[in-house]
Amino acid sequence: MHTLNPSQAKWRKSSRSSGNGACVEAARLETAIGLRDSKNPDAGHLTISPEAFATLLTRIKHDEPTI
Repeated sequence: MHTLNPSQAKWRKSSRSSGNGACVEAARLETAIGLRDSKNPDAGHLTISPEAFATLLTRIKHDEPTI
């Protein structure tokens, strides 16, 4: 799904999210990936390129530093 309006995006939580509420949600936007805090979705979101998101996921899966 591609959308210009983040409020209409389909936000998804990871299936590996823990039950403690510390979760990040992601959504596909028109030209980027949106990331937001699931506990406070109205606080805004970060936007990164699909390529940067793929790199982030790869580094997390390989337990590599992300910063």
